[in-house]
Amino acid sequence: MRSALTLILVGCCSIAAAQSLSPEVRKFVKTDAAVVALTHVRVIDGTGAAAREDQTVILNKGKIESVGEASAANVPKDAQVLDLHGYSVIPGLVGMHDHIFYPMGNGIFGEMAFSFPRLYLAGGVTTIRTTGSLEPYTDLELKKEIDSGQTPGPKIHVTGPYLEGKGSWAIQMHQLTGPDDATRTVNFWLDQGVDNFKAYMFITRAELGAAIEAAHKRGAKVTGHLCAVGFREAADLGIDDLEHGLFVDTEFIPGKKPDECPEKSEDPVLMSKLDANAGPLHDMILYLVQHHVAVTSTLPVFEMGSFPGRPTLQKRVLDALSPDARSALLGNRVRSSDAGFLRQRYGSEVSPWPAAFKKELEFEYAFYKAGGLLLAGLDPTGMGGVIAGFGDQREVELLVEAGFTPLEAIHIATSNGAQYLGELDRIGTIAPGKQADLVVIRGDPSKKIEDIENVETVFKDGIGYDSAKLIESVRGVVGSR
Repeated sequence: MRSALTLILVGCCSIAAAQSLSPEVRKFVKTDAAVVALTHVRVIDGTGAAAREDQTVILNKGKIESVGEASAANVPKDAQVLDLHGYSVIPGLVGMHDHIFYPMGNGIFGEMAFSFPRLYLAGGVTTIRTTGSLEPYTDLELKKEIDSGQTPGPKIHVTGPYLEGKGSWAIQMHQLTGPDDATRTVNFWLDQGVDNFKAYMFITRAELGAAIEAAHKRGAKVTGHLCAVGFREAADLGIDDLEHGLFVDTEFIPGKKPDECPEKSEDPVLMSKLDANAGPLHDMILYLVQHHVAVTSTLPVFEMGSFPGRPTLQKRVLDALSPDARSALLGNRVRSSDAGFLRQRYGSEVSPWPAAFKKELEFEYAFYKAGGLLLAGLDPTGMGGVIAGFGDQREVELLVEAGFTPLEAIHIATSNGAQYLGELDRIGTIAPGKQADLVVIRGDPSKKIEDIENVETVFKDGIGYDSAKLIESVRGVVGSR
């Protein structure tokens, strides 16, 4: 089937590129020339700068060679030319909370090593941090297969197994026995090839401090979805990043005891009353900024759980799910909006979570405007309706709902992630000399952010992958493999 893009083939395909990919990967490739010219395209470069109209971007051997006015471009004779009138190109998304697993029910998560890498790539996500691994050996082997061209997917920063403390609700997580165990765990998994860690809810300050010290000694970073430890306590220990934002910071809960996760760890009513521009929450924001602690936004997973009937379930999401996963998601959605359920849980038929969600949006906007490094991810957990790739796109849309301009939201989802990973010299923006990790989008997401869903081609290291074919290859699979 012909793409909507007009392809004018002026040169032959890149034999070296083709030979480096397995037949399984090659069937998703639609552009594999050594030199590619993206002509008459709108460039949204990821820096936050205004979009540039009618540009030509030259890709050469996996890197961006030049970006400039189409009228003045010197297109090489051997280039494969893509006429992109009406299209935009953005940097590949850098997903900073992009698990490879999916909720199976009853607190168990299944590894989606087949479907999720394909969906991440199809959605325009060219680099991910797994931000918590339940099968770290699987993730490491998956990374090797993708890097060697044996299977399609994004570049992966594998996070070690969750650094969790005693009392965890999750049977799939090792529970640390103290600071020495935390140090041993970090060093062991760094030896295996992971490059970052995620602390979890029941970890103590002593264990977290030991893990951070061990990781930093070897150049690795630590993020956290915390509960027993508050955000400011974690900042004092030197943590690099905090996941989910205000939703999981327990330091404002009355009676919070040191090193204990409160029985009621989330209080949406209390959360909605905090002021991001004054008082204790504002002070916490400034504290994180002063201590150079990043925050990862994961708005899609909270949107799915906060609003009865929101978001609208897209056909593409339902089509990707296995029959069992689809049934479970629809059942969960019905239960979560049931008046009896709401009365039993909250004492009212009106859920307090929409107001709390709005406060999270305010928190993230205030953190960013105060100079904080805000990152973007999706967190494909919760009810199961937030899935790889599609959820990353939704995250960018929700950042715009939070008050960011589309250009700022794209900057957060590309450049900021690259900066945190220490890879801004290679990825995250569109500029000569950088890796050719780019997303070709039908429309103009700098004006209409929903256009970010119209991905047609995803370039990773200069190879263009067919988004539609990748999505079709996992139809009815998510939730099973």
